[in-house]
Amino acid sequence: MAKKQTPGLKRIVKAAGYSMKGFKAGLENEAAVRQETLLAVILTVLAFFIYQDLSELLLLIILPWLTVAFELANSAIEAVVDRIGSEWNELSGRAKDLGSACVFVLLILTLITWGTVLLEYFGII
Repeated sequence: MAKKQTPGLKRIVKAAGYSMKGFKAGLENEAAVRQETLLAVILTVLAFFIYQDLSELLLLIILPWLTVAFELANSAIEAVVDRIGSEWNELSGRAKDLGSACVFVLLILTLITWGTVLLEYFGII
């Protein structure tokens, strides 16, 4: 028998609660989530002091938070793989490595974007 869905606004409120529970779990159990969240908060505040136009501001804010989102997804992948078993498995290792690669790509994009904006801000380029 299929699970009965909660209708309307109540479903949205419950979903938001589950999301906050997941974010809290990430902060409590994953050092990378804590570090990247702290960095995202700092960069978000800093972005308001250095941006030149709206599109630049959006990039400066979105990229660090997108990195946090992917780190949460990577942590979810790792939790599921670890739940399946602790013995080494090629597919399990690949899943973890692919999740990590997603985070790495976003960290590089964030670094390139912030680096370019800061170089422009300080008149170096």
